[in-house]
Amino acid sequence: MKSSTHDKAQGTAKNITGAIKQATGKAVGNPRLEAAGKTQRNEGRIQKKIGEIEQVLGN
Repeated sequence: MKSSTHDKAQGTAKNITGAIKQATGKAVGNPRLEAAGKTQRNEGRIQKKIGEIEQVLGN
């Protein structure tokens, strides 16, 4: 698998996992879990964007 495809796939997975954590934290009233989910979502978005940039650059 190309690096760009791998980064985009992992970024999407992190984003989804983070969204689940964030929603769960909010539902159960756990601000730490909610914050961890938000952080993970942001990491996923960044990693996905890196994959998109790599694809444009041909890596």
